[in-house]
Amino acid sequence: MTLIPEPGDQPQFDRDGLVTAVVQDSSTGRVLMVAHMDEQAWEATLRTREVHFFSRSRKALWRKGETSGNTMQVEAIRIDCDRDAIVLQVKAAGPACHTGEATCFFRTVARSRSEEALASNESAGPDAVPPVDIHVISQLVEVIKQRHRERPEGRYTTYLFEQGLDKILKKIGEEATEVVIAAKNEIPEAIAQETADLIYHLLVMLEQSKVDLSQVIRVLEDRRGGAVIRSLGNRI
Repeated sequence: MTLIPEPGDQPQFDRDGLVTAVVQDSSTGRVLMVAHMDEQAWEATLRTREVHFFSRSRKALWRKGETSGNTMQVEAIRIDCDRDAIVLQVKAAGPACHTGEATCFFRTVARSRSEEALASNESAGPDAVPPVDIHVISQLVEVIKQRHRERPEGRYTTYLFEQGLDKILKKIGEEATEVVIAAKNEIPEAIAQETADLIYHLLVMLEQSKVDLSQVIRVLEDRRGGAVIRSLGNRI
């Protein structure tokens, strides 16, 4: 279905006829890549709902994934106040980066002192929670999607998809019961482990049911007014 922007929401192309396009995973808020669009790429993206860019090196239109197969389907488009930059919220069919990484922004070149302290746990007391990778949920979602597409042998996720929805739902029920038991027994380690198992199986169910995690986050946004949960969505 063609995307139709509101009147007055067309990009303001620069003197070279380009606008900066930031691509963001619609489920997690993770920035995947940055490229440029000309008017032709913009119109092709709206018409097909597949991301198109203008290649400054080749001076030509290109559809993301036309050779790799790692296409991107547009879920939403946002534009900044000056209309000289846009954000494409997408559902990616594979890695965004030509290196095979999920995002082009996989290198950390600098951290603030507070983030370094968190990463090394320098300031942690004896009861402090160890630092966590805030992208772990998005990484897990990507792995589950890949398992669903490729079905590698010997993988538990492949087994679940092959068994079907009833098996997945049964596992969700079992894991939810384990969470309840762990909570009743007041065992923090068990609560954490069983909750992790439950979240994993819920994500498998979402993939099997063709429900994107972004839909769940949007429901949370609507229930809580948007701002707090939107921030959470950008972190995971």
